[in-house]
Amino acid sequence: MSTPLSSAADFEHMFDLAPVSLWLEDWSGVRALLQRWKNQGVADVEAFLRGHPERVREYGAAIRILKVNRRTLALFAAADQATLEASLERIFRDDMLEPAIAELRQLWSGALEFSNQTVNYALDGRRLDVFIRGRILPGHESSWERVLVSLEDNTVQERARVQLQESERHARLLFEHSPVSLWVEDFSAIKRLLDNLRERGITDLKTFLKVHPEFVEQCLHEIRVVDVNRTTLHLFGAVDKQALYAQLAAVFRDEALETFADQLLDLWDGRLVQQREVVNYTLAGEPLHMHMQFAVQEDHHGDWGLVLLSLVDITARKKAEAYLEYLGKHDVLTGLRNRAYYVEELNRLARKGPWPVAVIAMDLNGLKTVNDDHGHVAGDALLRRAGEVLSKAVGSSGCAARIGGDEFAVLLPGADERAAQTVMEHVTSLQELNNQFYPGQPLSLAMGLAVACDGAAVTAAVHQADIAMYEVKARHYESRGADRRQR
Repeated sequence: MSTPLSSAADFEHMFDLAPVSLWLEDWSGVRALLQRWKNQGVADVEAFLRGHPERVREYGAAIRILKVNRRTLALFAAADQATLEASLERIFRDDMLEPAIAELRQLWSGALEFSNQTVNYALDGRRLDVFIRGRILPGHESSWERVLVSLEDNTVQERARVQLQESERHARLLFEHSPVSLWVEDFSAIKRLLDNLRERGITDLKTFLKVHPEFVEQCLHEIRVVDVNRTTLHLFGAVDKQALYAQLAAVFRDEALETFADQLLDLWDGRLVQQREVVNYTLAGEPLHMHMQFAVQEDHHGDWGLVLLSLVDITARKKAEAYLEYLGKHDVLTGLRNRAYYVEELNRLARKGPWPVAVIAMDLNGLKTVNDDHGHVAGDALLRRAGEVLSKAVGSSGCAARIGGDEFAVLLPGADERAAQTVMEHVTSLQELNNQFYPGQPLSLAMGLAVACDGAAVTAAVHQADIAMYEVKARHYESRGADRRQR
């Protein structure tokens, strides 16, 4: 039968076999050092050490190691305690100011224990992240002759934490400095509103929105913006996030309500990833054409609590497309429709009407003479004046086009001869007014009119209008004794 071990022997075994690094130390020298600093007038130990970082060595030198356990020797790759004590400068190295401050600040305030996260080094060079706990043992509170220090190796956890922090920092940098406008939003309130409609028996959201258009605005107001990046602030002209959040109603309005209604319909049908073109507005009121990509994050499909929305500014592209479309249908010099559009409109009217269709053929008198005598700049100015007159006279009721160098045509759907004559009189009146404002080269348009009563007569009407116009033009030159071929 074995004899029970004494309590002292039990302690020795527990200390030596403990699974954490244990250090039994004498800190009486530390206590004396702190008392000496206080006697010298030190009131704030942290400020003192930051002002005199070299004094940290005094703190380290005042600690006397009494005993360490097996786990300590294994952790620091030391053959024995003597080797460990002889190598302390290799274990506790680099910047020890912060760990010292963390420990001494607690003891300075009268605490009997301290804790701190720090870095040590094993004798084989390994970097060790350790969590230190120290406790002045009972019975030694007045002398600090016995302090038990434990070191928990949490290198793996610390490295994982640092990697997570670095990953989060990297993600934050990508978010903040993305060249695309990024919005983090919470759509959970919208999901609740839509779920409530289903519970009320609503199955056709499209019809419901037509009857209750105010529901779209209600949902729009329920969007909670969690965060935006710098590009967003720059794009919308906001000085900071608070300024943007306070004026979201100015950003999402008009056309945005229509596209948001489409977005709600997609969400209703379970499409949690969407993309579409939208129009938003800067805080200054300028329209922004955007390509929007919207995605409810996978781990929030159940509540829509996290949505990532990206906006790419396509305003320049839209302007370019609009300009190209304009060029495809307009004469750049006069601003009127071009020949391609005129032919297309003529064919459309021939197929669909409405009837009758009046055709006015026009020709700018004297353009060749102006070009020859005063140059093409003067001729272009005369053409622009003709465009101003025709645009104003015809307006949106018909199609005024430049179909050649000095040739123009007007198509008037649903207009009989009397209505067309009224337009021609308006052109003549505006022409005279224009000449009053532009002294020098007079603007003079020869005009001929014909009316088609059905599609089959359109081509003939164009030809008849040309003949009538040339007759007027001939009389114009005859009255001035000029040869048209030279003019």
